[in-house]
Amino acid sequence: MRLDGKVAIITGGGSGFGKGMAERFAVEGAKVLVADLNADAAGDVAKAINGKAIKTDVANAADVKAMFDTAISSFGKVDILINNAGVTHLPAPMESVSADDFDRVVAVNMKAIYLAAREIIPAMKKQGSGAILNIASTAGLSPRPNLNWYNASKGWVITATKAMAVELAPAGIRVNALCPVAGETPLLKSFMGEDTPEMRAKFLATIPIGRFSTAEDMANAALYLCSDEASMITGVALEVDGGRCI
Repeated sequence: MRLDGKVAIITGGGSGFGKGMAERFAVEGAKVLVADLNADAAGDVAKAINGKAIKTDVANAADVKAMFDTAISSFGKVDILINNAGVTHLPAPMESVSADDFDRVVAVNMKAIYLAAREIIPAMKKQGSGAILNIASTAGLSPRPNLNWYNASKGWVITATKAMAVELAPAGIRVNALCPVAGETPLLKSFMGEDTPEMRAKFLATIPIGRFSTAEDMANAALYLCSDEASMITGVALEVDGGRCI
């Protein structure tokens, strides 16, 4: 029960890494608000963990405000915010990525963190505590060709995490990031362009441990960084990547 009495919001919590974190956090005693653009998926996860669900477009200011208001009305506070929702563009030369795809990556991977911070940080400052976890990527540390604007967005997440951490530390708020390598999530096919045995083998060849990251890997790392055990840790971008960035 490492999160006993804590309240967590997890965006993109209806599938993949977000679902894994929601399930683990609930086991550890947290009350979880599962926010996802897919309302049915969010509802299924919330029902399984006895949490709450809300349909949320994390790039929409009104939706993000409703997400925060729902957490407060349901649970009375927010101790943990995990900015997990993310998108990518399909692999392509940087100059051929459409403006619409670029804008979508910026809105979901970057602006969403700003919108969530704007709503939630004042409440965390008032209570004098809080943990924010931004899901970045190894792409922000060791970019892959043809994912240029996605790479750049995750590099931004890492810098934003450090900037948030240094500013918010005096208020008792810790901010960290996780940098996973590609995992078995809905985004995997988009990263690879096509999901074939040959493409999987190509990706796995870049990971020394020899496998993709899993929701359990991410949940374990997130649990530590969001728990009181990590009370002296802020501003880190922890690689959960099987050695990919070495």
